[in-house]
Amino acid sequence: MKILVTGGLGFIGSHTVVELQQKGFDVLIVDDCSNSNENVLEGIKAITGIKPTLEKFDLKNKDKVESFFKEHIDIVGVIHFAASKAVGESVENPLLYYENNVGTLIYILKELCKKNSASFIFSSSCTVYGQADKMPITEDAPIKVAESPYGNTKQIGEEIIADTCKVTPSLNAIALRYFNPMGAHPSAEIGELPVGVPQNLVPFITQTGIGMRKELSVFGNDYPTIDGTCVRDYIYVVDLAKAHVVALERLLENKNTKNYEVFNVGTGTGSSVLEAIQSFERVSGNSLNYKIVARRSGDITTAYADTTKANTTLGWKSEYSLDDAMKSAWVWEQKIRD
Repeated sequence: MKILVTGGLGFIGSHTVVELQQKGFDVLIVDDCSNSNENVLEGIKAITGIKPTLEKFDLKNKDKVESFFKEHIDIVGVIHFAASKAVGESVENPLLYYENNVGTLIYILKELCKKNSASFIFSSSCTVYGQADKMPITEDAPIKVAESPYGNTKQIGEEIIADTCKVTPSLNAIALRYFNPMGAHPSAEIGELPVGVPQNLVPFITQTGIGMRKELSVFGNDYPTIDGTCVRDYIYVVDLAKAHVVALERLLENKNTKNYEVFNVGTGTGSSVLEAIQSFERVSGNSLNYKIVARRSGDITTAYADTTKANTTLGWKSEYSLDDAMKSAWVWEQKIRD
């Protein structure tokens, strides 16, 4: 079965390509390489023995998207990762985010609606919940007003998919709301490759640990949490990648109960920023240079998932601990700096 993975050279995308190929799927990647590197193909090949096909173009090119789907009529499923994802950048350049994250989604859905049958997995985010009223966060938690244009594109994306599924019985879709992905493949052949200053905590930790960054800023220690720092649900990227494959198989095997479903993907456990730092210090044997600074605008206090629905309905569960994931991130950081 041929599966299209958009943004398949990115952090989560590349790990998902590995899991798909190991399950026997024929993977086709579309990526414009604006936030990724073609060398990732070699890493995927080193793990799986198969170098996936890459078509390098920008999904904002509507005519190219249309001609691509005409050429590849045998695509049975799409996992859609391609999107801009930096919260701060989205605040500074909202139109870029709306065009890139919403426009490209519409172009892909238009092509899938022409098919007799299509399966679609959407890369969504726990940002749709904002600061949830209750912990852990279930899929029934209210969708709050987005804190950023990035978060809003995920909310709008989900709405577009839901509305499209209502009038397109041939389209089956699942939105996976990730919490905080981290780590690298255990082979250290692929991992997180942030361009410029990392937007996520873990690569900032590992870059500080290896000496690329002078120190890590911890934004606030006066939150109502276990140690005053923000709490997040850190999920190992390989666990997250496996969730995509399980979700896709659910659709391909017609096991879904509705043609649009939503699942949280996390560990179900919250860890504070200081706990993440302590995890790094345990697995690396190094102390980390960090400093407590003022709170950062837009940061929510606590977010961790209720994973009951994914565990029972999808039959998926995270397997790796924070220390496991942190160790893989540290091994990867050391490898790419050699």
